[in-house]
Amino acid sequence: MSARDPGPSVAAHVFVDDLDSLDLHPDDDHHLRAVLRLRAGEAVTASDGRGRWRPCTVSAGGALLEPAGEVVGDPAPSPALTVGIALTKGDRPEWAVQKLTECGVDRIVPVASARAVVRWDAAKAARNRDRLARIAREAAMQSRRTWLPEILPLTAFADAAAALGPGLALAERGGRPLSLATPAVLVGPEGGWADDELAAGLPTVDLGPHVLRSETASVAAGVLLGSLRAGLVVANDHS
Repeated sequence: MSARDPGPSVAAHVFVDDLDSLDLHPDDDHHLRAVLRLRAGEAVTASDGRGRWRPCTVSAGGALLEPAGEVVGDPAPSPALTVGIALTKGDRPEWAVQKLTECGVDRIVPVASARAVVRWDAAKAARNRDRLARIAREAAMQSRRTWLPEILPLTAFADAAAALGPGLALAERGGRPLSLATPAVLVGPEGGWADDELAAGLPTVDLGPHVLRSETASVAAGVLLGSLRAGLVVANDHS
């Protein structure tokens, strides 16, 4: 983040379609008015989710927000970070998406793998993608992101390489230490990758010495990749 980026000093951060009109989604309007109970003059930032944002204040009039500065453009983070996670039970996908968004991951991919217990049909996959996108949006507001993460459709393992391009690796114990040479990581189900998935020729990266749940491993990958991109940690060049 630059010094001008939205930060914790503002009372709230919201997403809008138009940075000139600053019209809020009804749910966001309710959140600012009824939940946060913001008062006139409090500082808020608004973003279009594509890197552009502007400082605002809470208005004393009918419109909730009014401009308090010029529109600022943040460059897209580079390299883009991607984490794919095999389908898991219950609300674990929602939790993973929330945390991956907070970690700064740019693309999140639900992956249909051979040993995953959970299966989504086409209708459920579409509903869950919409739900995960809403969760990512809320998490991006909380974490003051100006770029919304992309939630990809449910992707079969065999299609992941084509969909995600070069730089893709599998999380697997015994692999190389994670680095930005592989900014896209797929995390398998708790039963592990199937033999034919491991034989697909993708490089493998190690997320640590312990056996992690899928959602925990996905967040570990997101934290490590985000820290490497931010220069907070340095990759092991002797791996």
